[in-house]
Amino acid sequence: MQVPDTAAAANVLIATDKFKGSLTAVEVAGHLTEGIHRAAPGVAVEALPVADGGDGTVAAALAAGFTRRETGVTGPLGARHTAAYALRDGVAVIEMAEASGLRHLPAGRFAARTATTFGTGELLRAALDDGAREIVLGVGGSATTDGGAGMLAALGARFLDPSGAPVPPGGGGLRELAVADFSGLDPRLADTELLLASDVDNPLTGPHGAAAVYGPQKGAGEDDVRALDLALVHYATVLHRVLGARAAEAAAAPGAGAAGGVGYAALAVLGARFRPGIEVLLEVLGFEAALRRATLVITGEGSLDEQTLRGKAPAGVAAAARAAGRPVVAVCGRLALPAAALAATGLDGVYALTDVEPDPARCIENAGPLLVRTGERLARERLAPAG
Repeated sequence: MQVPDTAAAANVLIATDKFKGSLTAVEVAGHLTEGIHRAAPGVAVEALPVADGGDGTVAAALAAGFTRRETGVTGPLGARHTAAYALRDGVAVIEMAEASGLRHLPAGRFAARTATTFGTGELLRAALDDGAREIVLGVGGSATTDGGAGMLAALGARFLDPSGAPVPPGGGGLRELAVADFSGLDPRLADTELLLASDVDNPLTGPHGAAAVYGPQKGAGEDDVRALDLALVHYATVLHRVLGARAAEAAAAPGAGAAGGVGYAALAVLGARFRPGIEVLLEVLGFEAALRRATLVITGEGSLDEQTLRGKAPAGVAAAARAAGRPVVAVCGRLALPAAALAATGLDGVYALTDVEPDPARCIENAGPLLVRTGERLARERLAPAG
């Protein structure tokens, strides 16, 4: 049964994140659009794929009209590869994982102590070369715990051991740090607004810091975590001698522990401002204008769970939609939020693919067709005229 043409007055805004391990945010929006148009061919659908600063951030910017730019960078283990970023009107959107992400490690191999963020610094430098004067640095999915030292080195900083030689790459090498010299930093950084876009608010060190919380995801065992945390403490101590109180303040600030301490380097040395990634991306992508046109907002991600509530994209979209008085529903692969937590999100409804296909493996494998069917169902239930 199709919705009558009177549903054409509706204007649906699809602002979904990726379904991790299955579909990109662009693909999710495409499948939902197809399903909606099968049930309600006259409905206007605007797709604005979103991200929270991690994987998919550049893709979201490109879908919003940014231009794709590419440059050669140094990967986390030193191998060269091509990385992309997005540029429009002097604003660059950089996804750290493009240069220094886990996906650039050989299968099954981790390098918790030696992986470097040098390539992320090369991405920043390329954006400056392209004329960017505002840079959004999205962090997430990194393979590194080097406190952003590699990134800073690519931008002109020097980190030396007691003999005056450069310290080895990676967080492990920071234990040998004696001198931090920022006199050679790219001068263009002083005239550039840098926004650190992240969905985590961890400090640099300690039990809630970069090494302790995220090191194990990067292959760090207990000994590695202890060694990396001590190295980051030493790193912050050396920077405090050079930069003064702002280095200590940055180490304790929310977001300092993001991406193995890249947040700390950005805050303490580059003068970045930390903001929740989804807030930054919604602003950069032009979400506010699209929201004004919408009569219904659809958001979502692969798993709607407790992590969603900690600054993930669907929570940010839902909050913005509620503030604007727009109804908002979510589409997800699986729903893992208890009823009370779900009610607190303000969502007007949730459509989980597991409602259609209970087998999680088959759900992931057939996410595209299941999203089309979900889009049809959503259109019938949410876009049909009253009466």
